[in-house]
Amino acid sequence: MKIEFWYEFASTYSYPAAMRVEAAAREAGVTLRWRPFLLGPIFGAQGWNDSPFNIYPAKGKYMWRDMARICEAAGLALKAPVRFPQNGLKAARLALLGQDAAWGPEFTRRVYLANFSEQKDISDEGVLADILSSLSLDAAALIAQSNAPENKERLKAQTEEAVARGIFGAPSFLAGDELFWGNDRLEAALQWARTHP
Repeated sequence: MKIEFWYEFASTYSYPAAMRVEAAAREAGVTLRWRPFLLGPIFGAQGWNDSPFNIYPAKGKYMWRDMARICEAAGLALKAPVRFPQNGLKAARLALLGQDAAWGPEFTRRVYLANFSEQKDISDEGVLADILSSLSLDAAALIAQSNAPENKERLKAQTEEAVARGIFGAPSFLAGDELFWGNDRLEAALQWARTHP
């Protein structure tokens, strides 16, 4: 029984999902795999050069109010990012290195907190280095590794895999080939994984 958690650091609804997915999967007895990817190429293929929450102001206004309710209920701080959407490319390259490592989930959560709670610029390597160092990791070595051509290609391939598997937004959860989109679909994804092993 397992699910994959596909997330984008610029994605608002991926923030509360990232903060609760690990505990929820553990409680459900479902194995969890973290899968960072990029929404930019997916949106670009639909003709969007910005977040739909910016393109459609009424949708954006609703989303921020909805996020405020979700975060309040979850006990999460929410502050408007330094810009929206932020560029999560460098953070995603690092998260990819940690995708199957013990430090990956906590790194991911701290990047989300930096973006949506602490109003830090997550495209700044200094901010990312501080997060890595706070986890007692070799920040310089990991940043260098994340910027290596082969890791850049891995992230591109992972984003292409997301598209091939029908993912169009974040957060998304895959239980086998069954797709569940949105923070509010996490429980349904876990239930599906439990009942369709």
